[in-house]
Amino acid sequence: MALVLGFVVGNITGSKAPAEPGAAVSAEAAGGTAPGGAMADATRIPVGNSPVIGRNDALATLVIFSDFQCPFCSRVETTISQLRQQYGNDLRVVWKNNPLPFHDKAMPASEAAMEAHAQRGNEGFWRMHALLFQNQQSLDRADLERYAQQIGLDMTRFRAALDNHTHQAAIRRDMDLATAIGAQGTPNMYINGTNIVGAQPVERFRTLIDAVLTRARTITPRNQVYARMVAEPVAAPDAPQPQQPQQRPAEPDPAQVLRVPVGNSPVLGRPDALVTVVVFSDFQCPFCSRVETTLNALRTRYGNDIRFVWKNEPLPFHDKARPAAEASAEVFAQRGNEGFWRYHDLLFQNQQTIDRPDLERFAGQIPGINMARFRAALDNHTHQAAVEADHQLAQQVQANGTPHFFVNGRRIVGAQPEDAFVRLVDEVKRTAEEWIRSHPGTTRGNFYERYMAEADATVRMAGGGGNAPAAAPEQPDENRVYTVRANPRAPTLGPNNARVIIEHFSDFQCPFCSRVIPTMDQLVQRYGNRIQFRWRDYPLPFHNNAMPASEAGREVLAQRGSQAFWRYHHMLFENQQNLDRATLERLATELGGIDMTRFRAALDNHTHQAAIRDDMAAADATGAQIGTPAFFINGKFVAGALPVDQFVTRIDAALAAH
Repeated sequence: MALVLGFVVGNITGSKAPAEPGAAVSAEAAGGTAPGGAMADATRIPVGNSPVIGRNDALATLVIFSDFQCPFCSRVETTISQLRQQYGNDLRVVWKNNPLPFHDKAMPASEAAMEAHAQRGNEGFWRMHALLFQNQQSLDRADLERYAQQIGLDMTRFRAALDNHTHQAAIRRDMDLATAIGAQGTPNMYINGTNIVGAQPVERFRTLIDAVLTRARTITPRNQVYARMVAEPVAAPDAPQPQQPQQRPAEPDPAQVLRVPVGNSPVLGRPDALVTVVVFSDFQCPFCSRVETTLNALRTRYGNDIRFVWKNEPLPFHDKARPAAEASAEVFAQRGNEGFWRYHDLLFQNQQTIDRPDLERFAGQIPGINMARFRAALDNHTHQAAVEADHQLAQQVQANGTPHFFVNGRRIVGAQPEDAFVRLVDEVKRTAEEWIRSHPGTTRGNFYERYMAEADATVRMAGGGGNAPAAAPEQPDENRVYTVRANPRAPTLGPNNARVIIEHFSDFQCPFCSRVIPTMDQLVQRYGNRIQFRWRDYPLPFHNNAMPASEAGREVLAQRGSQAFWRYHHMLFENQQNLDRATLERLATELGGIDMTRFRAALDNHTHQAAIRDDMAAADATGAQIGTPAFFINGKFVAGALPVDQFVTRIDAALAAH
């Protein structure tokens, strides 16, 4: 691993001799400001506040999404070390965390590395990074503390950071960014925006970097190289060259009417408005701030005929956007629509100052706010599930980027000029008036709900011509039959001879998983013995109570069988906001018939963790893009807490084919 040490602490000019783990990192190598000014950041793949090694004016930036427990990530470190030695001042490396869910030690290792970064900056991070990869087979808590001591960290602060998961939110933002740009698996790298995946041979990296540098040297001013190239990256090595003329890839059809529910979100305007504008926005996004003037002009222009619905979509590279979203949700919880929109205005008016003290100060300006409750909501992330629900809806309707709007279900993207909105609003307003006239029983008051009931639930793609941005992600094939490795000991609901088997991968701490429970109950009532649900554990790495809850559920299954498991399953979801150890034990006691000595021993000894990880591995082995909840209905993949009618359609098709 000598080359890995060289990558971390070697002099940036290309010294071949690896330094000792305790050696200092030069200011330039650690990402210090270089002569001529630092490189401007990019929007699509921002460097942000991530750990950096190399000069900030380097012409080539390699952003790596990686996992400290991944053997392929360890293998690519040697390659990156070689590249840094070869390219010297022309290459900087940026670390982004992407701990994979089936690597149980990857998240704690990422948290340890980020605490080293918090205490000692880039130097501390890269020294910890080297120790973690050098000792990849030894990443238990005691090992992490030992490495922290070796690099001289404040151990009280270090332990507190791991106990309190101080850095999990930042790590999750990296993971969200990876998802947003399609960086699946690790290691996954972008060199000035061009993707290269896996522990590829060093020659392939050199080919790409040479092409990047050739293009970069033509761009002036120098500090715009990264931003401009990420927006228009060079072709990847061996990538097929596009035919001329280049065809525009498929994009969401702007003419489509999509089903975008109001739900329990903040609303500004009358409930009987003819036009409903659903806004996916981010309090830290400058374009979202810019479009507010246009939205106010629309309110003045259309009066009672228009209403606005707010949906939170904090982008992963805006570190203050999610806390601001949670703060606004608490104001909404306390003071309703009036309080929310006043707070919304304060956040956008003060967009450059929305740190925690600012969020509290602005809340104090809203009459009637209980500040103790406000602070507790932020401390406990009370509204994280609601923000996540908005994000899930954004993904479902492919609201990629902010601001993003749906005007009576019609898409319009970005801070468009007022006349662009006016043209669309006038069109959908006329459609609404005609729809009400042609649908008996429809009034202004119930129009939107009825109109959305007939809207499309999935995004329709449309092609085009000429130059275009990157293609939208390929939609999963609903007819593909996946192979799901069986778990004969899985908890089941329904008979073993059922015609339709539904493998259900879920997480007890996931808000979307809890939302699907009423749907499951309806399906069981509707189909009876014709279907069987099989529970499969898939605790997500950023849900710190999900794995213990899964272990508790497995122990109930081991002692009392499937019927008791499903009772305990419902109890866990009913107590989803508080799944600490004491709650798991209390619920098991309330269930009755559980040997609590055996139960506690199973949790202490992680008796069922191997079986849980086998379920996770079975999901990942299918090749489907697994999130939670996820379902395989006779092998056909269904993602997310979809409406019951969509499950009915798929189950009916499975029954017809059986």
